[in-house]
Amino acid sequence: MVTIDGESAKDFDDAVYLRRLPGGGWELTVSIADVAHYVAEDSALDSEAFTRGTSVYFPGTVIPMLPFELSNDICSLRPRVDRLTMSAVMTLDAGGEVVDYLIRDSVIRTVQRMTYTDVAAIIERRDPAVTARYAGLAPMFHDMAELAALLREKRAAAGAIDFDLPEPEVILDVTGRPENIIRAERNDAHRLIEEFMLLANRVVARHLVEKRYPSLHRVHDRPDPLKIEAFREFAATFGYRFASGAALSAKDMQRVLASVSGSPEEKLITHVLLRSMKQARYSAQGEGHFALAFDHYTHFTSPIRRYPDLIVHRTLKDLIHRRRRADHWKERLDRIAAQCSAAERNADEAERDVIKLRQTQHMATRIGETFEGIISGVTAFGFFVELADPAVEGLVRLTSLHDDYYIFDERNHKLTGERTGRVFRLGDLAHIRVTRAHVELRQIDFEWLGEPGAPEPRAARPKRGERIKRKGRPQARDRRAGRKKRR
Repeated sequence: MVTIDGESAKDFDDAVYLRRLPGGGWELTVSIADVAHYVAEDSALDSEAFTRGTSVYFPGTVIPMLPFELSNDICSLRPRVDRLTMSAVMTLDAGGEVVDYLIRDSVIRTVQRMTYTDVAAIIERRDPAVTARYAGLAPMFHDMAELAALLREKRAAAGAIDFDLPEPEVILDVTGRPENIIRAERNDAHRLIEEFMLLANRVVARHLVEKRYPSLHRVHDRPDPLKIEAFREFAATFGYRFASGAALSAKDMQRVLASVSGSPEEKLITHVLLRSMKQARYSAQGEGHFALAFDHYTHFTSPIRRYPDLIVHRTLKDLIHRRRRADHWKERLDRIAAQCSAAERNADEAERDVIKLRQTQHMATRIGETFEGIISGVTAFGFFVELADPAVEGLVRLTSLHDDYYIFDERNHKLTGERTGRVFRLGDLAHIRVTRAHVELRQIDFEWLGEPGAPEPRAARPKRGERIKRKGRPQARDRRAGRKKRR
């Protein structure tokens, strides 16, 4: 078995192993750190983990749900060390369908701590040096890539929506200051682990439902019809039209994303579609996951950093060891689900706020520099421009556009000059200069310089009449202006 994580990861809570079966098919084992063995129910440690709900990840640091002695050592699936785990051993046929499974307490010893970078070098780039370094494991990684691709195809056929949006990643220097903001791209190794974790979570949810045992489920409700209608109108401004009236299914949304794939407005439409959907949440009832197109789904694979996964482990242990505590869980699960959902939202907001802080701090060192970006939002007070490198977003205020009076068209997401007819709309390219970075307010201001490739505008010369008017007694004029301002 191996763990596959990022280079900087220290809490390894999942390990994987795959073997081909004679005659076709696979046996996939996903083993997860047995945190429930160490964190006793209703202990002080458990109470604190419940309050935190999740680990919170900031650039360069983490606020853990559990003490580092547990998260980074005793529970972490470090290489070549015996560790207590819970394992889901799943048998799949040649078509990628789960035909049998086993969920049990286990002890594992991983043989290697792999990184996404090295696994991607083996399965994507087929790097001979990296492949030679892990010669004993490389064939398994290629088999894993094949199975993951099959599982991904099956999910897509069922209508699963894949929002593959790169998140901003803050690169810190040795002093802890932001050195650059890049987009963290996912590779095939990330997708491989994602598919295996999705499958394990789904199998566990199916197991709990079939046993009719209470537990926590991960639920994603259907989108609000009004928001979907607003999305239809938005997509129509780019020429993408969908039948109105009927509710959009997950497959319909999948087709929307496929139709805009590779277009300049792909990322923008994906963002707007994502915002039109409801937030996933935890629930004591298995009501299905809309975006994943799963009838039942739960979180089982990250108990080191998520409290709901720890609860799922405890309910699984009840079933494994025949401890019938259904009434015990029925009394608690609604409160646990509400607290975990709230803690997750708080953590997401905190992480976004710190990312924005770091972005603003970085741009404060780049005042006066020029960049090219894409208009990512239009409002009555200006438009937002998103840059690719560095990965930040800033505002071009209407008050900085002196050439015309601009009218805001909310329905079509654009600003139109009353006299010149110049239009600023979502998806347009823009050439900008950084003018201000207000760290306390997390605000970055840009000045619009024109279309990419256009020369930077020169400062406008005042008209002849204005030059004559400004002559005379400027000091007296300034004094009068000062008195008027004080009044």
